[in-house]
Amino acid sequence: MTEVNGPPRVGGWTRFVTARPRLSLLAALVLTVLAVLAGSGVADRLGSGGWEDPDAQSTYATKALEREFPASQPNLLLLVDSGRASVDDPAVVAEATRLTERLAGEKGVVGVGSYWQADASSAPALRAQDGHEALIAARVTGDEKTMGETLDRIAPALRGTHGPVEVRIGGIVAVRHEMQTTIQEDLTRAEIIALPITLVLLVMVFGSAVAALLPLGVGIVAILGTNAILGGLAEFTDVSIFAMNLTTALGLGLAIDYALFIVRRFREELAGGAEPLTAIATTLRTAGRTVLFSALTVAVSLAAMLVFPQYFLRSFAYAGMAVVLLAAAAALILLPAALILLGHRVDSLDLRRLFRRGGPAKGKGEAAGREDGTAWARTATLVMRRAPFFALATTAVLVLLGLPFLGVRFGTADDRQLPSSAESHVVQQHIRDGFPGSPGGGLEVLAEGRATEAQYAAYKERVAALPEVARVDGPLVNGDSAYFTVLPKGEAVDDAAQRLVGDLRATEAPFDTKVTGTAAALVDSKHAIAAQLPWAATFIVVVTLILVFLLTGSVLIPLQAVLLNALSLTAMFGAVVWVFQDGHLSGLLGFTSPGSIETTLPVLMFCVAFGLSMDYGVFLLSRIKEEYDRGGASRPLEAVGDGDHERAIRRGLQRTGGLITAAAVILAVVMVAIGTSRVTNTKMLGLGIALAVLMDAMVVRSLLVPAIMRLTGKATWWAPAPLRRLHARFGLSEGEPAPLGEPDREEDKVGARG
Repeated sequence: MTEVNGPPRVGGWTRFVTARPRLSLLAALVLTVLAVLAGSGVADRLGSGGWEDPDAQSTYATKALEREFPASQPNLLLLVDSGRASVDDPAVVAEATRLTERLAGEKGVVGVGSYWQADASSAPALRAQDGHEALIAARVTGDEKTMGETLDRIAPALRGTHGPVEVRIGGIVAVRHEMQTTIQEDLTRAEIIALPITLVLLVMVFGSAVAALLPLGVGIVAILGTNAILGGLAEFTDVSIFAMNLTTALGLGLAIDYALFIVRRFREELAGGAEPLTAIATTLRTAGRTVLFSALTVAVSLAAMLVFPQYFLRSFAYAGMAVVLLAAAAALILLPAALILLGHRVDSLDLRRLFRRGGPAKGKGEAAGREDGTAWARTATLVMRRAPFFALATTAVLVLLGLPFLGVRFGTADDRQLPSSAESHVVQQHIRDGFPGSPGGGLEVLAEGRATEAQYAAYKERVAALPEVARVDGPLVNGDSAYFTVLPKGEAVDDAAQRLVGDLRATEAPFDTKVTGTAAALVDSKHAIAAQLPWAATFIVVVTLILVFLLTGSVLIPLQAVLLNALSLTAMFGAVVWVFQDGHLSGLLGFTSPGSIETTLPVLMFCVAFGLSMDYGVFLLSRIKEEYDRGGASRPLEAVGDGDHERAIRRGLQRTGGLITAAAVILAVVMVAIGTSRVTNTKMLGLGIALAVLMDAMVVRSLLVPAIMRLTGKATWWAPAPLRRLHARFGLSEGEPAPLGEPDREEDKVGARG
């Protein structure tokens, strides 16, 4: 807290954001209204795919087959249920034929075929083994938006009872369309859940209803602004609808984090007797710098997803960077303008008085302005006194919780992402359980180049001889192109099917061959992620090391930050495999486990959780550094006592422990609200990040960081002379060192008692 001596120190940024606060807030209101208009209907412009590598062999083959052989790539399936009758009953045949002809006459639908029109070689795959169900297959053309519009137009007339048959709709286009609709509905419900609970928690933290509304305002501005940005990006590139979940989660979570930090510091300064302008100046010079630094570290983690080719991951980078930077901008521009207008009225409407019985009323700003934090100081003292035990025990527990991830199996996102009652999920499950050879789950081999019938036949024999092949159909020839359909013996994307992809690509042929299909897309996606993952990790680590060095001036602290951040994520990854892959708690949480984890999800969760972990790390380290600067930074390292170092750790945790915990709980509430989604990937993202945030704030920041910093002692702050000079010139610091000899008596009492 800054003492008021002489005229206030007001920097250029403070003058800029407080010169015309009413005008700033009015401009923000106008821009927010424009963002609402620009972002309206943004969900309808976003896609629900993006897991494939656009430059992969499988993607090229899929597009070529769509162009040359539309019937080879059906994305719409009608499951025709004949009840107790056989699908070969004359009345069923007549009605199914009529439905097939009707579907073939629809605009935007090509390649229509059915069990009742198929030849003898392909008909068995379109008929259920019990003889009471069969399929009509077709391809809906166009981009995702066009396909969705076509499905909306034709589905009502096709779905339901038609004479002796019952029709349900499935296929990739139906799965993705239903997933898009479900995500929009779930996102609205998550916001309805999260906003009131968040407001209640903020009132509990601040006491004042006025102060509690400020973080929500910052979050709403960030969310609406990001939706407008996503809408604009969708006009030029593919953007995933899943990114809207991250927009809501980070928009509320980080905006609240940043606003908590700034409002709390502002109220501290007011409680110390500072005038509002002086309080704003000190807040921006201290907490404001930390917020800016934190936003940069989070944005760096999210920006790493831009190196991956899948637009699913790139979309989260677009949304994440936009919402983080907008939240920081709102916290550093709009929030100071609001605070300068409110002044001491920021403590108005103290709702906690309704529950307070007896005892003297606290003075203005006193409750939140200067929290006691004795419990956190005692925790820090206890941890540092038994640092080896807490360091080893905490590390062992985190590693143990992460062990299930060693058994991770990667797969693709399919209909099992949807609730078990979803129509497209029901259709696909019927196909998996009741139809032979996994219809729609086979591999297609595109053959390009002129060839004779004998060459095609010889190649077909070589493919049929492969150990994992159940059947080979084709070829179907169109000019210089042809394709074969290869049905694997097992599941569509199991290990054997993935090995078969490699075998097919290695099989010699007198023409160019390219393999596609679900298993091939998975193999290519895994390869693309594995190829880019080292670059993404290197980018995150190097930039994080640089930024933490600029904050602390230490060589060791950046290394500690990166390693402890990574360690804090082990529980999340272990839980993801134990729950969502292995299916534990699936009944309680309401999802169907596909037995694997979608390939891009661990990358996404790592980038988001690592960034949020750094967010809390910056809050804690910046305050420890400020307290260290008060006591020892002006002296040579060899002259600094262990007492100065330990006092800085204790004071830093005392001042930020409650704040970090409150911020983590609020962000976890938002993520759990996102985790109530009926789409499994979204549920996994929300609940996994919530667990990571709580583990980081309550275990790593409270126990592991103080223990490790105590073990490394005053060497924690060491840096070679050239780097010290570099930090002195370019480094970031939260405030300026106070004179030596300013111990906090209450904190020293705690340290002595501990």
